[in-house]
Amino acid sequence: MEVEWLLVIHGLVTLLVLISFLCGQWPIFAGTFIQKIHFFLTFGACDYFRRFVGAVFGQRGSNALFCVEYYCCDRPNPTLQVIYLGIIGASYYLIVQSAFKYIPGHYLGEVHRYISLLAVGGGILLFLLTSFSDPGTVNAGNVSHYLSAYPYDNIIFSEKECPTCKIPKPARSKHCSICDRCVARFDHHCGWMNNCIGEKNSRYFMAFLLWHFLLCLYGAVAIALVLAGRLKELRVIDILTVYYGFEKSFSSLAPHVAVWLLDSYNTQILIMVFLAIISMLLAGFLAYHTKLCVTNTTTNETFKWQEYLSWKRKVNEAKASAAALKASLAELNHEKKHPVSKWKAFFQRSRLEEVEVVKNNIYDKGVLQNVFEIVVPLSTRRSFLQRKSKSG
Repeated sequence: MEVEWLLVIHGLVTLLVLISFLCGQWPIFAGTFIQKIHFFLTFGACDYFRRFVGAVFGQRGSNALFCVEYYCCDRPNPTLQVIYLGIIGASYYLIVQSAFKYIPGHYLGEVHRYISLLAVGGGILLFLLTSFSDPGTVNAGNVSHYLSAYPYDNIIFSEKECPTCKIPKPARSKHCSICDRCVARFDHHCGWMNNCIGEKNSRYFMAFLLWHFLLCLYGAVAIALVLAGRLKELRVIDILTVYYGFEKSFSSLAPHVAVWLLDSYNTQILIMVFLAIISMLLAGFLAYHTKLCVTNTTTNETFKWQEYLSWKRKVNEAKASAAALKASLAELNHEKKHPVSKWKAFFQRSRLEEVEVVKNNIYDKGVLQNVFEIVVPLSTRRSFLQRKSKSG
C-alpha cells in the first residue's frame, strides 16, 4: 500500500511543479502559492544556488557559474534539444518495455505497435523542421520586400533602424539577442528548438504543438486501453464480485480495482499520468498560439499591445479626470446651479468609467486569411519572390 501512495503523491507533486513552472505567472494564480512556487523555480532557486556557489567557491566559482549561465541562456545551444530527445526517447522506450507485451490485447490490435513508432517519428521530424528551418531572417537583400509586406501601424511599430544590423527594421520584426539576427514576424525565441519562431517556421511550430498534443493524448489513451484490456482478460471484476462478494457497483469496485492496478501496473500508470499531464499543458499552449494565429498576432506583439493599452488607458484616464475636475469647478462657480439629489448622484456614472481603449490590429485580415498567412508565409508566395527578382 505504501508504494501506491508514493505513486499518487509523486503524480500530484509532478502536476503541481509543472503547472507552477509553466502557468504560475498567469493572472488567475496571482497571490497564490502557485505563483510563489513559480517564482522559486524560475528565480529563487537559481539565486540561492548562485549565492551558495559564491559563498563556497568564491569569485572563481561565481565566474564559472556565470559562464555556464551565459552559454545556456544567452547564446544558441542544443541543451534543451538534447533534453527533448532524451525525454521522448526514454518515454517511448518505457512504453515499449512495459506496454507492448500486452499488445495485441482485448482493445488494441497489433497495428498500434507500428502506429506508435510512426507517431513518434513524425513528432521528431516536426521538431527537426522547426529547429533547423529559417524563421525568416531579415537582411539587406530582402529587407525592402518585408517593408512592403508588413506596413507600419504607427502604434506599436514605427519606422526605425535596427542598431545592430544597421538596416531598416520592418514592422512585426525584432532583433533576437540570442540568435543575433533580425527575424520577420517575430513571435518568440524557443529554447527547446534552439531557434526563433518567426514568419517562415510558425507553421512547423504549430504543427509540432498539435502533433505532440495528439501524440501524448494517444499514448495516455492507449495505455488506459491496455489496462482496461488486462482487467477484462484476467476477469478482475468477476473475481471481486463472485469470489470476494463485493457489490457490482462503481463505488464498491473502484477502490479495489485502483489498488490492484497500482500494485500490478504501477509503471504503466505512472507513464499514463505523465502523458496525460503533458497533453493538458500542450493543449493550453496550443490554444494560446491558435488564438494568436486566428487574430494574426504574435507573442511579441501581445506584450507590445499590453504596454500600449496600459499607457493609453492611463493617458485617457488623466484626460477624463482633468475634464471632470474642470466640469466640477464650472458647476461650483455657476450661480443658478440646481442641487442634485443624493440618489441621482449615487447612481450617476463616473466619467472615468467611460474611458475605453480599443485595440486596432491592422494585420488582422479575418480568420481564413490569417490562418493562410501562417500556412503559406508571405515570403514564399510568388508575388513576394517576383518583387525580389525584379528588384535584383
